[in-house]
Amino acid sequence: MGTSRRSVADASTLTGWFKSSYSGGNQGECLEVARGHAAVPVRDSKTSDGPAVVFSADGWTQFVTAVKYGDFSA
Repeated sequence: MGTSRRSVADASTLTGWFKSSYSGGNQGECLEVARGHAAVPVRDSKTSDGPAVVFSADGWTQFVTAVKYGDFSA
C-alpha cells in the first residue's frame, strides 16, 4: 500500500486490523485500524470488505490527539 493513496476500495485485502479496547461491545459504531503499514488505514468494523480511509502516520497522530483532547464538538 503506497502512502499517496487516500483510500482502499476493499479493506479486506489489508492485514493487521484491530479494534480499540475502548470500543463498546455491541454499539456497532467501531472503527478498526490496520497495523504494519507505512500509512494508517481505518475502516468501519461492520464492513470488513468495504473501503478504508488512509491517513498519513502524522495525520493519524494529529487526529487521535485532537479526539483525546476534545477538539471536536458533538
